[in-house]
Amino acid sequence: MEDTVSHSSVDSALDEFVLVNAEPRLHIAGNGGFGELEQKLSELLSDDFNNPNSVLSGPPVRMSILSTGTEKSVATCLENGTKTEDVVIADSDAKKDLEKETPVVETKNSFNNMNVDAKISDEAKAQNLILPDGMTSSQIDLGCDCTIFTGVTYLGSAAVNAPRSEAEINRNMAVFNDQSKMAIPVVLSVPNHSEGIVYLIDPNTDMEISRYPILRILFCARGPADTSEHRCFAFTSSHGESAESAIFQCHLFRCDGQEVNVAKILFSFAAAFQHVPKSPSVASESSVIGDHSFNFSVALEFKEVDAKGNFVACPKDKNVFKLRCNVEKKICIVVTQSNQSRELKIERCFGLLISPGRNVKDSDMHLIDMVSMGVGSDQRSYVISANWDPTDPSTKILNTETPKDTRVFLTVAVDLVVEGIQEPVRFLVETRAKIFPTSERFWYFTTRPHIEQFILKLKEVSCEDINLSASKNQMPQYEVVSIESRTELERKKNFSLSFPTMASSTPSDRGSPTEGEAEESDGDEPLQSGSGVVSKDVMDENLLDSWRDVMGRWHQNLKQRPKQVQSLARKGIPEALRGEVWQLLAGCTDDADMLDAYRILIAKDSPAEPVIMRDINRIFPANDYFRESGGLGQDALFKISKAYSVYDEEINYCQGVSFLAASLLLHMPEEQAFCVLVKIMFEYGLRDLFKQNFEGLHLKFYQLERLMQEHLPDLFDHFMDLGLEAHMYASQWFLTLFTAKFPLFMVFHILDLFLSDGIETIFIIALALLKTSRKDLLALDFEGVLKYFRVQLPKKYRAEDASKELLQLAISLKVSSKRLKKFEKDYVALKEAQLQQEDPVDRLQRENKRLLEANMRLEQENDDLAHELVTSKITLRRDLDESEDRCDVLNKELLQTKAQLLDTEDEMKRLELESQQLKEVCRRELDRAEAESVRNQAITLDYKQICSQLSERLEKQQVAHKEELVRMKSLLENCDSCSKLVAPDGRLKTIGVEHLTSNIDPNLLEKESVIRELELELAQTKLALVEAECKNQDLVHQLNSAIVELQTSKSTWFQKTLTSIKEATAKSKDNNKEGREKDNNKEGREMSRKDSFN
Repeated sequence: MEDTVSHSSVDSALDEFVLVNAEPRLHIAGNGGFGELEQKLSELLSDDFNNPNSVLSGPPVRMSILSTGTEKSVATCLENGTKTEDVVIADSDAKKDLEKETPVVETKNSFNNMNVDAKISDEAKAQNLILPDGMTSSQIDLGCDCTIFTGVTYLGSAAVNAPRSEAEINRNMAVFNDQSKMAIPVVLSVPNHSEGIVYLIDPNTDMEISRYPILRILFCARGPADTSEHRCFAFTSSHGESAESAIFQCHLFRCDGQEVNVAKILFSFAAAFQHVPKSPSVASESSVIGDHSFNFSVALEFKEVDAKGNFVACPKDKNVFKLRCNVEKKICIVVTQSNQSRELKIERCFGLLISPGRNVKDSDMHLIDMVSMGVGSDQRSYVISANWDPTDPSTKILNTETPKDTRVFLTVAVDLVVEGIQEPVRFLVETRAKIFPTSERFWYFTTRPHIEQFILKLKEVSCEDINLSASKNQMPQYEVVSIESRTELERKKNFSLSFPTMASSTPSDRGSPTEGEAEESDGDEPLQSGSGVVSKDVMDENLLDSWRDVMGRWHQNLKQRPKQVQSLARKGIPEALRGEVWQLLAGCTDDADMLDAYRILIAKDSPAEPVIMRDINRIFPANDYFRESGGLGQDALFKISKAYSVYDEEINYCQGVSFLAASLLLHMPEEQAFCVLVKIMFEYGLRDLFKQNFEGLHLKFYQLERLMQEHLPDLFDHFMDLGLEAHMYASQWFLTLFTAKFPLFMVFHILDLFLSDGIETIFIIALALLKTSRKDLLALDFEGVLKYFRVQLPKKYRAEDASKELLQLAISLKVSSKRLKKFEKDYVALKEAQLQQEDPVDRLQRENKRLLEANMRLEQENDDLAHELVTSKITLRRDLDESEDRCDVLNKELLQTKAQLLDTEDEMKRLELESQQLKEVCRRELDRAEAESVRNQAITLDYKQICSQLSERLEKQQVAHKEELVRMKSLLENCDSCSKLVAPDGRLKTIGVEHLTSNIDPNLLEKESVIRELELELAQTKLALVEAECKNQDLVHQLNSAIVELQTSKSTWFQKTLTSIKEATAKSKDNNKEGREKDNNKEGREMSRKDSFN
């Protein structure tokens, strides 16, 4: 964000001081006195005058060093809307002090911008600015740069929430004046115009200690009269990067010397606020830059394609560009040189680059395509435009939607080729952007470009150093010394101001926050309940051994608590044992009656159910177990809260009970958690805080305040001065046992102490919290204290070590029950005294008011109940009508079902009759098939026997034929005439048919014909067998089809019938085969008979 201020905002300083975002610098230097400062300045300035090259040579310059004393009260209250022209120092005593003569020391100025040679009186009178008596025109001048005051001591600074609250400044003034041990003697330099800077200077070394721009100072005041702070004064200033995140600090001073006048110092501040310089700051700085320094203004603008395809300027909110993702963009840059005696001509643009982030390296920059470049219409500016595709992976961050309340930095670099400069000149513009979805629409925005001022420092080089061509053009040549932006210069000047109490710490201690703090730093957002991770690891093995021994003895005798339990509980119960130990401490380990009662209670209705459902999402939202809406954690917490509201009708429901129940649920089942909750409420006295209009809670507040008065009297007085009562910050502490805001590891340790020591634990924890935060609370006002308790205090203990230190401090504090009893008696006596002192009329009026409120509340409840009753009746009537309509529909469906049932019964009877008939038919067919099977089996046996006989006969005949053939061949070989017919290999030779026929035996021919006939019959039989098998396969296929149909019909008796048919068919098949074999055997026997007969 730019740390610059427009002239319009400067002009408005006359009515309302402008908040400018920056942080002052602070250098802690050694002490010194007025004499040493005067001596050193005189020596330094005399040396400068003797040096002819010194910028201070010439006529002496007159500078006023004011140092006069005052002891009366003068407050310059620069409130919002109060004009500084009307600031009048009206205190008569102060005027008397101002009448004292102020010594003016003639010296030479050692500061370049301190020139105090002009007069003010006439101009001041013309502007109705009243000068205090005794202040001369040479002591302050509207035309000079500053006025110097010595004898001033810097007491320190403190953070404030109300920067324009005089009461808060006076409180801080009293605290620092009494307690500050790091006071620093300084020389105070107050400027004479609204754009100047207040300097704190070390009087010994003339080194700058700190600086505060006038436009960042909001309020000035001095200490009250007749107090030790009457010599003190203070002013408040703002620090931060933006108006939303700005913090305010009060800087306090004391005038120790007799010559210093507080009223004159405050009058100088008023004059500084009143006067605005005529020339802008940019022009004033140009004279310091030198002949070879050039000022450039670079304007950056982003454009996006709209629905019509045109490029329109992207909106900007608080110097943050609003960009859409996945939309083509154009970057436009306008470079303009400020008015100077010599202008540098820009020849061309060498390249345009972009990169996410800031302080990026050159290698991280990405070149984009330029569209156009050239001189602008005014002939003084140079305009460059380039297209940027945001979908490029190198700029993915700038094309990703940013989360809520976050921004991204981006850097745009433009490289320009400038005439007379050998190398390109790069201007780096850093800005911020927020990336929105593509469909996002923006309203009420500004489209002004982002403007950055640059100072280009060049060094002239000789022509011999470069080349001879330059001498021909008679153009001076430069090389770049540095390029600095004004934002970067301001950033270097500003860094955080440390408090005086931190001056003794090393720089490394104050440098950067720890990693945990950096991660958890979330501004002014309160710490969510249920945050913090609780580790179950225990590093101390001796502690585990001690608990193991104690638990063993405790379980043997549950009625007697071991003595070591209290000391062990103060060290912290191990997380793995907490659930069991808490039940033992509360005495509800075997409470079966309460467990049974809980199961009954959760089934009942509670009038507080809507309130419980409303609060359920606010209980431990940072814990995963309770985060999911409708999850297991929220369901169990709802049951416990509902059950307790039914169980304790007097208290009913309170949100504080839910926080306590949630802590218990993280360590035990809901039944045991309910038992422990009941024990805590009834036996530990927590229930008494909720009864009788919270009378018990107010008693605890009174006791806490009395304890504060004894242990922390200064903090108690501070709270009394602020009007801050205990109920404003400690209500949650008592009602929730610190479970609502603090981290879980701290909450569980507090519950360890509470269950072990009782309700006195709340007081010692509260005192420890107040004691550790004492210094912070003393420096805050009413609103600041409340915000501290709500936000900063819980965050202080996000680290487990910090919470352990707090609890150790709490354990060391002693709060006796006798003391609390005494405070209780005092409270009762105080209440009785108040009642006695009260006017009876007032008491009756208050009682009447209370009764009227109760009556109105009861009437409201009556109206709510009546409304609920009417609503319930309407709902019941509607439900009844719906039920009757549903009943009619069900009756019609019942009648239809009965009719369908009768039809089904008739159909079943018909099917049963058909099934009986089918069974009878199947039985007859089965008998017939069995008879046929028996017959076929007999035929098959006969056929097999015939076939076997034929086979034997055929084999015998073949053997006989072979023997006969052998015998015939041997006869032929032995016969001389017939041996010619036999070949050497045993075969017969071919001879004439007549010859063979005449020589063949007729019996042999007949036997061969018989063999051929038998072979023919055998072939026919085999063919018949194949046909029978084919028919059998057809029958098997039909049988399988019938089986499938039977399986579809799911009829058991029919399946059995088909199975029997299948078996009968198989038997008939076998019988058919046997019959065929018998037929063949018969035919064979008949043929053999015929052969034998022949």
